[in-house]
Amino acid sequence: MNAPVPPDEAQRLATLREYEVLDTLPEEAFDDLTLLAAHICQVPIALVSLVDEKRQWFKSRVGMEPSETPRDEAFCAHTILHKDEVLEINDARVDPRFAANPLVTGGPLVRFYAGAPLVAPDGHSLGALCGMDRVPRVLTRDQVSALQALSRGVVAQLELRRRTATLAKVVKEHENSGQRLRQNVEQLAAAEREAKRLLEVAEKSRRALLSVLEDEKRTGQSLRESEERFRQMTDSIDEVFWMTDPGRNALLFISSAFERIWGRTCKSLYESPGIWEQSIHPDDHDRVLAEITRRQETGDFDETYRIARPDGSIRWIHDRAFPVLDASGAVIRIAGVAQDVTERKDLEARFFRAQRLESIGTLASGIAHDLNNILAPIMMAGSLIRESDTKEEIERTLAVVESSVDRGARLVRQLLAFGRGAEGERKTLSVQPIIRDMMMIAQRTFPKNISIAERLAEDLSPIFADATQVHQVLLNLCVNSRDAMPQGGTLIISAENARVDAAFAATTPDAKEGDYVVIGVTDTGTGMSPEIIDKIFNPFFTTKEVGKGTGLGLSTVLGLVKGHNGFVTVASERRKGTAFRAYFPAESTSEPKASGATAIKRAMGQGQLILLVDDEENIRDTLRGILIQQGYAVVVASDGVEAISRYVSAQNDVRLMITDLDMPNMDGMTMIRVLRQINPKLRIIVSSGILRGKQMNEYRSSELTALGVNAILGKPYTADQMLAAIHAALADESP
Repeated sequence: MNAPVPPDEAQRLATLREYEVLDTLPEEAFDDLTLLAAHICQVPIALVSLVDEKRQWFKSRVGMEPSETPRDEAFCAHTILHKDEVLEINDARVDPRFAANPLVTGGPLVRFYAGAPLVAPDGHSLGALCGMDRVPRVLTRDQVSALQALSRGVVAQLELRRRTATLAKVVKEHENSGQRLRQNVEQLAAAEREAKRLLEVAEKSRRALLSVLEDEKRTGQSLRESEERFRQMTDSIDEVFWMTDPGRNALLFISSAFERIWGRTCKSLYESPGIWEQSIHPDDHDRVLAEITRRQETGDFDETYRIARPDGSIRWIHDRAFPVLDASGAVIRIAGVAQDVTERKDLEARFFRAQRLESIGTLASGIAHDLNNILAPIMMAGSLIRESDTKEEIERTLAVVESSVDRGARLVRQLLAFGRGAEGERKTLSVQPIIRDMMMIAQRTFPKNISIAERLAEDLSPIFADATQVHQVLLNLCVNSRDAMPQGGTLIISAENARVDAAFAATTPDAKEGDYVVIGVTDTGTGMSPEIIDKIFNPFFTTKEVGKGTGLGLSTVLGLVKGHNGFVTVASERRKGTAFRAYFPAESTSEPKASGATAIKRAMGQGQLILLVDDEENIRDTLRGILIQQGYAVVVASDGVEAISRYVSAQNDVRLMITDLDMPNMDGMTMIRVLRQINPKLRIIVSSGILRGKQMNEYRSSELTALGVNAILGKPYTADQMLAAIHAALADESP
């Protein structure tokens, strides 16, 4: 593009040549003004630019290596069009005049520009005093005024330089022509008058310079006031602003919001910067420090993690960091913003839990059908056992009952684990078990006219993820595919390792280069048109009838996968089907090994007395019979109050207690605390069908372990599992 030409171009160039300044050596007076402009405007690049026919040449420069650039690339060529105002470009990337400028698209990556024209006494613009930055920004009114004052100082220096040069020429001429001057007194008198006039001009220039310095003083005061306003602003908002010097590993600034969020003083952090690292939750510590090392200086650091406050409470933090570069591109500062997102995380957790329950609700009829199939042989078993004539027939019937019970227990465990899963607990995990759980749920709850298959690649990499949220992604995609096949079809769940290269990342939203584990869900359903595909991830968009869906399933999928730094692709064709692919970043660590089943060897009791506490009579009677059959003595209680009474009566003989948690009158946790006051060494086994509310929090914080509980069994459990836990607890009993 061609640079604009002002209407007085010929006269302007003539005035510029009169100053004889182009291609001269650097001069301290100009450099001082340029440095002051960079300081006042807080920019890394400042220039005294003079625009001639084909170029802009820099009499003084800060943060810029070249001494000149073509006029067609010069921002200053636009500045000289406006003699009475500062040209300010806040973001050159969105300004059509400069978006394609090589100084914007390439080095030095100019984003911000502000230039004050250098207007000579005859009214022609010679160039500009300008400041540039690599990030978008806006000057304050004081900064604009200061930049204009400094531009007048540059013109005063140019004028002083020209007058001084003229004076020097005159003096030189007089020195070389002394004889002639003596012969021509009139010429000497004229020269003296000219010298006097030039001295007057110099004095005026000196006064102008003093005025500039006074402006600098006022500008410095304005800058201090601006800094104070900045501090007041950062102290009045919720986010924590921080800045470090990576070269010295030093904290330069932290805003006062740190004290409210972290529960520690800013002074303590300045004195001991390691406090920040020590505050990171142990489960997030290594991951966050690794990402700091990898990404802070590249501008890609964007992490969400937990911190522990001195009072023991946990807060969620969303932390971002950005490098600050010098003129050579070296990182000289790291600036960041940390936000407390605890309330948002809590709301997300509630939403995802509700969304999971909605997903499970869509499977209700299939679940009911499967449970009825499980219960049917159990209900018929009673009649078969009563009418059986041989032990072999009874054992065959009992084997059917045990198989049905095990099948039902596994289905309930999977549904409960998914329905009550705890978001935010991310760890390195394999996707194979998650996919196989989903396969089982789909096979048991989806219509029988849908064929379900899996295609899992060998040696799948692990991922760092929240297992519950990966379950939800998979379930939402599978339910979406089920609904797309009302007449039946084929559903395929797949997983494979994949490498995303630069070309693929450039054409795929949210994708970045790297290694991924790709979980795919493919169906042979109705498919979608391109217009529908463009909308499917929008919240509340649905093609289903009213009451058949909220339109949040796929938007939830996208949010969860992006929350794991992944992305989602979809391909679909009308009447042929749809393929969703969720990309999760692969972990470089080796795949976690699944622990194999351990054979349980029954050990007979030796008459030890066991206190059995459960509010369910059937459970008490059944377990009591098994324990007596295995050589133990048993005393039973139906709630915590009765259990304490029973224990006090026989405390010298009770060797172990088995208790439920959720009971009337007095719950299990309260009862355990009371018994711990009586006997801190009592062996305790906890069994529970589900841990709810506060009990779940206590379990997650290891309070049961802190209370000395030896084992925790989830209901339903087998006799072998309970007997093994009893044997281990009594074997661990202190003599």
